[in-house]
Amino acid sequence: LARERARTLGLAGAAFPWRTIAGQECSSYWPAGTAAFHINADIAAAVVRYQNAHDDPDFEREAGVELLVETARLWRSLGHHDSAGRFRIDGVTGPDEYSALADNNVYTNLMAQLHLRYAVEVAETVMRADPSAYARIADAIELDPSEIAEWRRAADCMVLPYDEKRGIHPQDDSFLSKKVWDFAATPRANYPLLLHYHPLVIYRHQVCKQADVVLALLLQGDRFTLEEKRRDFDYYEKITTHDSSLSSCIFSIIAAEVGYADKAYDYFMETARLDLDDRHGNTCHGVHTAAMAGTWLGVACGFGGMRGYGGNLRFAPSLPRQWSHYRFRVHVRGQLLQVQVAQDGVEYRLLEGEHLNFAHRGEAVELTRARPACKLP
Repeated sequence: LARERARTLGLAGAAFPWRTIAGQECSSYWPAGTAAFHINADIAAAVVRYQNAHDDPDFEREAGVELLVETARLWRSLGHHDSAGRFRIDGVTGPDEYSALADNNVYTNLMAQLHLRYAVEVAETVMRADPSAYARIADAIELDPSEIAEWRRAADCMVLPYDEKRGIHPQDDSFLSKKVWDFAATPRANYPLLLHYHPLVIYRHQVCKQADVVLALLLQGDRFTLEEKRRDFDYYEKITTHDSSLSSCIFSIIAAEVGYADKAYDYFMETARLDLDDRHGNTCHGVHTAAMAGTWLGVACGFGGMRGYGGNLRFAPSLPRQWSHYRFRVHVRGQLLQVQVAQDGVEYRLLEGEHLNFAHRGEAVELTRARPACKLP
C-alpha cells in the first residue's frame, strides 16, 4: 500500500501514510499531512533503532533491507541536485503542522540524510555477510549498485540550513523571513490556533504547532553542540504553541539536556497530566496515547539522559528537585537494565542477561552477571 501511495504521488519507492487505519492514507489532500514525507525517514530510523536494540539478522534480511531501500528511493525522486550540486528536498511539510510545503525543512533533510546512509550501510552489510540473501532481495526489488551510489551522493550533498547571524537552524529556507505571529494579541481562548484561524493565515507566519527543529535536537542530537541546542531551544520555545500533544515531551527532554531544569519539569508535567487535566479539551474523545509514551520518554530520555546514537547506549541522569527518586528499565539486546536515580547517586543494575556496556556521563560502565550493579555520583 505504501508503494501504491508513492505511485499516486508520482514518486519512486514507498510513501508511508501520514494518517491510516489499515495501511491506506486516510486523509484527503492536505498540505500539512500529504507532504509530511519525513514519516518515511521516521520509519527507517525505527528499523535501525530496533536493530540496535535486538540485533536481529533475520529481521534485517527478511524485512529491514526492503523497508530501508523502498523508503530511501522516495528521497531520490522527491529531491534533486541543484546547479551547485547540493541535494535539495523542496515542497515538504516537517513535523510542525503550522508550516506547509516548505523547501529544505531541516528536520526532514537531516532525517533523510540519515535514512539514505542507513540504507547504504545495511545494504552493503547484507551484501558482505550473506551474498545469496542480498542477491535474492536485490532481484525482488530491482536494486542496482548504482542506485546505492546515488543515495550516498545525495546524503553527502544534503542541504542543511543554518543562520549564521542568529546562530540557529532555520526550520526551513523561508521560515525566518516570515512575520512572527502576534502572540500578545492572541487571546488564550483562541488556542489551538487551527480551530480559530484559517490554515493559510497560519502558514504565512512564523509560528510552530509543535517541536520540529527541537525534535531533530533529540533524534539527531549527536549532530549538534550543546550551545547549538540551547540557542535553537531558546528561539523555538518563544514561537511554539504546543497545540499538539506530541510537543511538550520533546521540549522537556531537550530542556533537561541544556540545563533548564525547571522548564524540563514543567513541560514534563504538561505531558504527564495532559489527559488527567484535559489540557486540550478533547479527552472526551479518547486518551492521547502518544503523550503517555512521551511521559516515559520524559523520564528515561529527559531526566535519565538516555541516548542511543550509533547503537551506543549512554545516560546522563538528573533528579528533579520535586522528586526524591525515580527509576526505569530498558531492554537492550536481551539484557534488562534498571536505572534508579536518587539524591545519593545513580544505581545501574543488570536484572537479566550476561553482559552490558554503556556510558554514564561519558564514563564507560560494564555490568556482568558476576558484577550486576554499580552506583555512581
